[in-house]
Amino acid sequence: MAYNFISIILGQFFLLMTTILASKVPAIIVFGDSSVDSGNNNQISTVLKSNFEPYGRDFYDKKPTGRFCNGRIPPDFISEAFGLRPFVPAYLDPAFNISDFAMGVCFASAGTGYDNATSDVLDVIPLWKEVEYYKEYQKKLRAYAGKKKAKYIIEEALYLVSIGTNDFLENYYSMQSRRASQYTEDQFQTFLLRLAQNFVKQIYQMGARKISLTGLPPMGCLPLERATNYISGNGDGCNEKYNNVAKHFNVMLGGLVQKLNKELPGIRVVFADAYNLLLQMIRKPSSYGFEVAGVACCGTGLFEMGYLCDSLNPLTCTDANKYIFWDAFHVTDKTNHIISNFLMKHVFRQFQ
Repeated sequence: MAYNFISIILGQFFLLMTTILASKVPAIIVFGDSSVDSGNNNQISTVLKSNFEPYGRDFYDKKPTGRFCNGRIPPDFISEAFGLRPFVPAYLDPAFNISDFAMGVCFASAGTGYDNATSDVLDVIPLWKEVEYYKEYQKKLRAYAGKKKAKYIIEEALYLVSIGTNDFLENYYSMQSRRASQYTEDQFQTFLLRLAQNFVKQIYQMGARKISLTGLPPMGCLPLERATNYISGNGDGCNEKYNNVAKHFNVMLGGLVQKLNKELPGIRVVFADAYNLLLQMIRKPSSYGFEVAGVACCGTGLFEMGYLCDSLNPLTCTDANKYIFWDAFHVTDKTNHIISNFLMKHVFRQFQ
């Protein structure tokens, strides 16, 4: 009898502690591009979509949701690590509503950037529109949960912001870029940094307090850029110019994080930098359980992304876990999991 009583008390205690710990981050709220888009592009008129096979073949029920991956993306893993759901739904997905979004919501759009000109390239959702959806979400949340609970969710949620790669690869470095004629590389980075600062201040004024700014990846090592490098006669290795730009921008972004933490009362901004981790994976794939780093799983692994990566492509690999990259631009579920675990351990532990 005493044993049963103690078991009940301990069970209630652990349940209480679990609730308290989980409540430190009651929701994951996501802004950004294809690295974190869980399906918003499905609902807009753009060619940049991934709601078809083989995308999602390792997701729940083998469902292609619009994630640019064979499985889950970082917000999904991070949400699960905080004791929330194992995925973060897209705001525009009609299969979900505010009762689902109260624990996490994604406003991200594949192909977008800090610069509005970036979203124009493939006609996707600009960052300012993601903020408008967030405002709409807040109204729905207050109506659903009440003002007090909604305020708590908004202020205690973890905001994941992953954006910037498209500003360079799809905008500044593209053949049709007008930004390249307006700005030097350094000036363009300063321009983007100002946009990033304005964005953080905007969502801060709307209640956001725990914010993660994700740095750029070694974008010169993406399969698409390596293939382009080879065709241009510069070898089949990474485009070091692009990597150096990414590293420089990350230093600037880290400085912005420090600046914002000093200037805005009550804010806690962190810099989620996985540049070196991903570069280590690419250079020593076997150390992380991978076999292939230079090409992607889908198709030839060189140029395929979106509609070029579909179920009719006979070259797609059978085991994505052997590959760092899923398509020519995006990493696999396994890579996302490794990166997410790294960020949970080294960046987000202060929020746990």
